[in-house]
Amino acid sequence: MGVFAGLRVLDLTEGIAGPMAAMMLADHGAEVLKVESPAGDRGRSRPGFAVWNRNKQSLVLDRLRPDGRRTLDKLLTAADLAVVGTRDDRVLRARAVNPGLVVLQVLPFLSTGAPWAGGLESNELLAAASGSALRQSSWGGGPVDPVYPTLLYMQGIWAATVAAAALLERHSSGRGQVASVTGINGMSVASSAVLVLDPAQPERATDVGPGGPNPSYTSYQCADGEWIFLGALTVKFQHCAFSALGVADVLSDPRLGGKLTNILLPENRDWIRARLTAAFASRTSQEWLKALEAVGCPATPQGDREHWLDHPQVHAIGMRAEIDDPERGPVVMPGVPVVLTRTPGSVRRPAPGLGDNDEGWRSWAPSAGAQPNPRPSVPGRGPLQGTRILDLGTILAGPYAGTLLAELGAEVIKVEPPEGDSFRVSGYTYIRGQLGTAIDLRSGAGREVFHRMVAVSDAVIDNYRAGVLERLGADYPTLARVRHDIVCASITGYGDRGPLAREPAFDPILQAMSGMMKAQGGSDAPVFSTVPVNDVTAAVLTAFGTCAALYHRAQTGEGQRVWSSLAGAAAFMQSGEIVRFEGRRPAVVGGRDFTGPSPADRYYGVTDGWVRIQARQEDNQQLVRIGLVPAPELWGSPGWERALARSLALMSRAEVTAALTAAGVPVAAGRRVGELPTAHDVQSDEMLHLHERPGSLPHYTVGRLAHLDRTQQSDVLESPGLGEHTRSVLGRLGVPSGQIEFLLADGVLAEGGPMVLDLIVPYR
Repeated sequence: MGVFAGLRVLDLTEGIAGPMAAMMLADHGAEVLKVESPAGDRGRSRPGFAVWNRNKQSLVLDRLRPDGRRTLDKLLTAADLAVVGTRDDRVLRARAVNPGLVVLQVLPFLSTGAPWAGGLESNELLAAASGSALRQSSWGGGPVDPVYPTLLYMQGIWAATVAAAALLERHSSGRGQVASVTGINGMSVASSAVLVLDPAQPERATDVGPGGPNPSYTSYQCADGEWIFLGALTVKFQHCAFSALGVADVLSDPRLGGKLTNILLPENRDWIRARLTAAFASRTSQEWLKALEAVGCPATPQGDREHWLDHPQVHAIGMRAEIDDPERGPVVMPGVPVVLTRTPGSVRRPAPGLGDNDEGWRSWAPSAGAQPNPRPSVPGRGPLQGTRILDLGTILAGPYAGTLLAELGAEVIKVEPPEGDSFRVSGYTYIRGQLGTAIDLRSGAGREVFHRMVAVSDAVIDNYRAGVLERLGADYPTLARVRHDIVCASITGYGDRGPLAREPAFDPILQAMSGMMKAQGGSDAPVFSTVPVNDVTAAVLTAFGTCAALYHRAQTGEGQRVWSSLAGAAAFMQSGEIVRFEGRRPAVVGGRDFTGPSPADRYYGVTDGWVRIQARQEDNQQLVRIGLVPAPELWGSPGWERALARSLALMSRAEVTAALTAAGVPVAAGRRVGELPTAHDVQSDEMLHLHERPGSLPHYTVGRLAHLDRTQQSDVLESPGLGEHTRSVLGRLGVPSGQIEFLLADGVLAEGGPMVLDLIVPYR
């Protein structure tokens, strides 16, 4: 049935982000009614519509007619959740009649609406306005137009997570609320590390090549013309990789000064990359893959996205779904990317035809809301206030899932070994909002303390490899004996079954395997996404799964195990590109420093940077009228493109955006990330927070990730030092002070002070 069985959801959105949010709830059992105008969702022609609207029903309503408005009002009195893509006063007024209604606003921007003409969602314009496109590594340092709508996908799954948290809060308070998740929030969730800014330092150069700035963590072409991604991120892997490649002398070169971190310095990057390029070019890809496997260094060939759903590992974890679609015939699509083992989701029905279920809504009775044991919420604490989560995660995905839940108001306690998480400094943004404890779970005494924490907590998150949890006494069967209703959420590279289940994985390994890099690079070199897309997606899916499992527990008293994987994320985040059915149009493929798919839909250089236009053929008359192109009949031709480029090259960003917006042509200025702190349209949405902690470098990090009208989080989320809260947390959770002192002296526990940042070095 699914964890949200019995919930009634109105999907009043079009496009990608809103429909995807509603689809996530539908996958897990909610009854979702997609309400469309007589013309239908503008996104119906997109191949991804088959995925983003599965498990739904369709009702056609003409809201310009009185009977259509009356029908919508009836639906709103019966719904538990309404998902809207614009500010809809009619939906908001329905809360007076149905106070348990949760309204999820999935908007481009919060305070200003979309700043481009037309106001429709656009991943490309959003990537320009938010700094994402100009932060991508490239050959020339200019913008790279994404071939995947990553920011909209992220907005959709994060919006579903916020909705699940609001529904969980409604269960205890009996009250609905308005929750808003914007495209800017989607960018912020996806690009948390990118938004760590030192205002005193110049902006980081991006002209380092499409493989990124790290020569040991990038792609190389072999003698047979095939590309391999080399995953030697850590010192251990760098030593074994350089030795296998026959360039071990690089590691002792005096130019590195004995520090392998100096590989990243601009003065060392190029000569090291040249040595590795020559080495890889000397042998075939299969020879190098065998050599690197023999020394235990992560590496993988660059795959084609068209084959990802056929990979045995994707099959094994249920991420390949097949369904018969009356409009499209047999459809192969990504499956449900987060698994709730007690209440699993499923792909049960295809996307509906327009108006297929015009009678279905009549079975909806007025909503009774969520009534049991109403309790008041505490202002400024978020919808998950009162929830305690233990975060065992390391490096990125696990810790970040905890931070996302902290943003929603949970008390999240980071539990790391006394020596600390190796990524806590370079990846400190992924542990914001958590309390820091250091406990050696390899010792019996440490496990005993941890189990005392579990007994008074609601959920535990981890991203350990297979077998590690059992050794640490932190696996679900063990923890369920400590607390029968505990929720345990795990992230792995490849899932909990299949041929690769026990293998380690990194985000770029999955970017390469699944075809993401090759699709963005086209016939040129593969492109390593600056956004750690699979890591971040797995973190958001885990946050969603945790909220969903806690919702189930609130209703039934049952805990369960939840899991997601980077492999599943790599399928889900290509859902519109790899869905297959007869006659689908090809997905966009990129190229060298890709600026867009057509002359009317791409970046153009201007006097002070770049603009991204997204003109339609009907806009051509306006372009002629304002003198940017010479004649309507030239639409889209090479001459048209050259004329437009010449005209725009003489104008500034402000002049172009003002002229085209006034003419009704969608356009956005291409911003650099360093401009965001002074950009009113994003800062009014609280995109960035300034941190001025005593003794630490003043800097910006990502700010608010969602906005809720009744349970809004108000804290600025800080990152904890190693063991900063060990003593206070354990004391508050009932561990005697004498035992704490003994375990500190014995090295089972560790404590320290606040995190102090004296240097900000982005890791990619």
